Amino acid sequence: MRILVVEDDVNLNRQLSDALKESGYVVDTAFDGEEGHFLGDTEPYDAVILDIGLPEMDGITVVEKWRSNGKGMPVLMLTARDRWSDKVAGIDAGADDYVAKPFHVEEVLARVRALIRRAAGHSSSEIVCGPVRLDTKASKATVDGIALKLTSHEFRLLSYLMHHMGTVVSRTELVEHMYDQDFDRDSNTIEVFVGRLRKKIGVDLIETVRGLGYRMQAPADAQ
Repeated sequence: MRILVVEDDVNLNRQLSDALKESGYVVDTAFDGEEGHFLGDTEPYDAVILDIGLPEMDGITVVEKWRSNGKGMPVLMLTARDRWSDKVAGIDAGADDYVAKPFHVEEVLARVRALIRRAAGHSSSEIVCGPVRLDTKASKATVDGIALKLTSHEFRLLSYLMHHMGTVVSRTELVEHMYDQDFDRDSNTIEVFVGRLRKKIGVDLIETVRGLGYRMQAPADAQ
């Protein structure tokens, strides 16, 4: 899962980014509204953490522009303002949730997890596909109750496929959501990670859809 953090406070930006990375997310950062708007408009993100009081372009304008351009990724707005009108303005502009500063990073992480789950149609913090269970809160996965030992890339791949169960996901989409903006992306590596993941899962849940990509679903759901 790939997250964009748009926050002009350097220390807070780093704190949020570090916490997200520790939780298994790929993170891009921006420090003003114009840069944040550009990244959100040109790169695919699973969620955005957006400060309302940004230089160059404020957060409300940023999210309004995204929505007017058809960008539907979940947006969590950060605000240092106590006025309820600012919170309402953010939601009306297209933000999906907000957190008022000061906040605990764990609350932000929990809200991000919830936004991503809801965007993919999942209500529980645990996503299940046959014998595989993904705990989005703990960033862990099990097969028949036995913990899977996954690398960070394998976990990101499994997480993305499980969040989008039953949907064909292209290699390009996987690459875009597994690596940050500066990573030297190569779609051929996806085959390697899929192969490793299949071996570790030990169950035929990841289908190769020739010419299109991959689809993960429980055997009973397969067509």
